[in-house]
Amino acid sequence: MDALLTALADPARWRLVSLLAERPRSVGVLAQLAEARQPQTTKHLQTLERAGIVSSQRTGQRRVYALRSAPLRDLAAALNRLADTADQDDGPRATYDRYGLNLHAERLAAEESGWADGRSFTFHRSLTGRPELVWRHLTEASLLARWWTPDDLRVSELVFEARPGGRIVHEYRDAEDADGSDLVAGRAEGVVGDVRTGERLAYRLSPLLPDGSIAFTAHVELGLRPTGTGTDLDAHWRITDSTVDSADFIAGIEIGFGQSLDKLATTLAAEAHDTNGNSNAHTRSAK
Repeated sequence: MDALLTALADPARWRLVSLLAERPRSVGVLAQLAEARQPQTTKHLQTLERAGIVSSQRTGQRRVYALRSAPLRDLAAALNRLADTADQDDGPRATYDRYGLNLHAERLAAEESGWADGRSFTFHRSLTGRPELVWRHLTEASLLARWWTPDDLRVSELVFEARPGGRIVHEYRDAEDADGSDLVAGRAEGVVGDVRTGERLAYRLSPLLPDGSIAFTAHVELGLRPTGTGTDLDAHWRITDSTVDSADFIAGIEIGFGQSLDKLATTLAAEAHDTNGNSNAHTRSAK
């Protein structure tokens, strides 16, 4: 594939391919139609032949070249697969575009400090697992780290002291930044407010700008209610202390925290499946 792409990248060779798509032609005719010197045309055709794009045969004193369609169809199929991957419904590119629209709107609105104060965001998820299990995933750093980032990110530093006045530090990086050499994707610091084990958790969290100053403060309240199948989780965000530079952060709240909660739901469902599977296996072995 690399040789194919390299061969087609040259405009002169692309012109020859276009001419050969119409019909097989000799070197001399191709040079005339491409308005190029014959020796240079020959070199281009040899490159295309080595890449498998054309074939040639001698007819009398002339060498005639013909286009091989199979490599081009393979390339077209590969490009179509790439396009389909990028365009998949609700995929990463769709999220990127959605964030871009939010970002444009928020940047236009961020004209002065306090521009987003009072804004709120509400989330709801019906989760597998009793409130006590969900509570652990909301308050224990080792469990928080498994879900508390948007897709394609990973937690790189996390402190969560689940007590009134407890400290919060939340830093995250690109999920593929294995050695930490890329820039930090985000960092936030805060403090825990109300703690009612298994029922309610409230805290303040402030994303930091590159210079270490606060972009805005999010007042987050999480409420848990037991249901017949697990736990209903309601999350409410309220914005204060918004700066002009906070637009990039606020534009991502709905998408980012929504993705985080989806990861929490998936994590809890997987744990329940594993627990049930192990229980069933134990029951079968006991019989």
